Amino acid sequence: MQAKVIVEEKSLYRNVLVYEENGLRCMKFGKHDNGRQACIALDNPEAIVFNSPKMQLGALYLNPSPRNALIIGLGGGIVTVALQKMYPDIQIDNVEIDPAVVKVSQQFFHFTPSRNTRIYTDDGRVFVKQALRKKLQYDMIFLDAFDHLSVPEHMTTREYLLELKALLAPDGVMAANTFSSGQLHAAESATYADVFGPYYNLQVHNRVILTRLGGLPGMDQIRQNAARMKERFDQLSIDANWLVPLFATDARWPAGTRLLTDQYSPSNLLNGRPLEQTP
Repeated sequence: MQAKVIVEEKSLYRNVLVYEENGLRCMKFGKHDNGRQACIALDNPEAIVFNSPKMQLGALYLNPSPRNALIIGLGGGIVTVALQKMYPDIQIDNVEIDPAVVKVSQQFFHFTPSRNTRIYTDDGRVFVKQALRKKLQYDMIFLDAFDHLSVPEHMTTREYLLELKALLAPDGVMAANTFSSGQLHAAESATYADVFGPYYNLQVHNRVILTRLGGLPGMDQIRQNAARMKERFDQLSIDANWLVPLFATDARWPAGTRLLTDQYSPSNLLNGRPLEQTP
């Protein structure tokens, strides 16, 4: 079936295209972009159809009782809407640099901010620096700013991750949605490990990194929390039998892999290079 274009919203960054195809309504950046930023099922808009937001919401297996959350990157508002549905009283700060994305999400993806959700049109790193000055803290941080090529370079660095870490409340959880491969995958893995220590690495095409201040819960606790969250996750079409086995701690990278820093963060270049094999 040929895709039906619903709207092309002009943007200062990349025009935002909304189209329908095979029972889905999707968002992408520009006519020639092969990636999709968000999709919803036309016959069941509350069901989450992408793997990446399902994996991001696996953060709730590390902390099933968040009081507040920071979400950097909006997409179609999928994660924000899910959290609002599961936790009606949760306080959410959602940061999105592109006003066109906010407009399209509200008009075409059933994204309606609750009374406890604040939308900020800002660069994610600028917002984080301002939040640090205000001494804000969050139980959960979702890092979800990307296009189909890479995460913005200034949001991959050790310095930025340290800033995010400083915003986490005690036992706070961080979920980072990435889809890097090759040398970027290695550099990113090493950088997250340097800042946060051990983390869960969930991967289906792209990957989601999950970590928690104070140490990771073990898999027994993950399974207990998954059982606790089952009813809420079932409403979103997230199957624990699919999600729990994705939790792994076996991310590897070559010895001596260079960390990503504010002085060295060529994410677009590294994303296109295969991983160099070590002897």
